[in-house]
Amino acid sequence: MFKKPDRKKLRAKRRLRVRKKIFGTPERPRLTVYRSLNHIYAQIINDVEGKTLVASSTLDPVVRKQITNGGNKEAARIVGKTIAEKALAKGIKKVVFDRGGYIYHGRVAALAEGAREGGLEF
Repeated sequence: MFKKPDRKKLRAKRRLRVRKKIFGTPERPRLTVYRSLNHIYAQIINDVEGKTLVASSTLDPVVRKQITNGGNKEAARIVGKTIAEKALAKGIKKVVFDRGGYIYHGRVAALAEGAREGGLEF
């Protein structure tokens, strides 16, 4: 009998495949995305030192005031703009986008567009 593949395992495989090719340097750190059912999270990471430089999510108080629901495209766009503002304040202009094994569609694409609107280049 055919067994349906586990979605978490498939995403983990895609995530590792993407991460083989993407690496964040001090000059061009990695912008990574994680999405849950109710929220979306973004971090800018320097993989050489293994440190998170900037982080934003729908749980941030600044973002929380602007949204009603954390699990939609509008909330993702606002998170993208806020992470771009925080990154520019720290002098980060160029990043590498790590979609985290998710398809570049919907909330992930909205976050990327918001980050580009905010001034990040990738």
